[in-house]
Amino acid sequence: MNTPDARSSADESETAPAVSANPHSAIRGPRSLAQRVRAYHLLWTLGLAVFVVDQVTKLWIVSHIPFNPLHSHGAGADTEVIPGFFYIIHVGNTGAAWSMFSGKSVLLASLAAATLFAIFFWRHALGLRDRVSQVCFGLLCGGIVGNLVDRLLHQHVIDFLDLHFGRSYIYPTFNVADSAICIGVILYLWQSLRAPEARGSNKDQVPSTRTPAP
Repeated sequence: MNTPDARSSADESETAPAVSANPHSAIRGPRSLAQRVRAYHLLWTLGLAVFVVDQVTKLWIVSHIPFNPLHSHGAGADTEVIPGFFYIIHVGNTGAAWSMFSGKSVLLASLAAATLFAIFFWRHALGLRDRVSQVCFGLLCGGIVGNLVDRLLHQHVIDFLDLHFGRSYIYPTFNVADSAICIGVILYLWQSLRAPEARGSNKDQVPSTRTPAP
């Protein structure tokens, strides 16, 4: 014969939610695609902003500055912003930074696409849930995509920022995408050296399910 206490316990056991043996599934169910996208919203937003600014500035250069493959100055070939130091010029780079691998635009485009895939594939190991990491890779990915589009459309990267340090050194001409890539890499290296234990810290933190002692 069931006592009232026994019936009450049975009712509670029938209405109580089942607890999974897996602590991860006990906390939450599968994440939807929208939730996964929102988890990296800072990366997407910053990457898109870098890409848009990069492409808009390049469109302006193509429309207003004549193409100057010889990298000459004067006679309308460039625009002098700060005399003797800063010039706006329209040149094409078929190589990488500092014109390395010149003429290998197809190979470099393939490497850029492979880099983007690798970042996506190893996003957990890179700790991309961390806000600082999202800033780093937002800059990096936006710059990579900006230069990749150039290679696909023009077979070269459009560079236009030209800095002269006296008569002895001319810094390699660059663009907004190059700047974003350099800043992203430097910031990520700084973050890694400052807190190496934070790398790969994107793993889900599961709260303790133990009942505190009375």
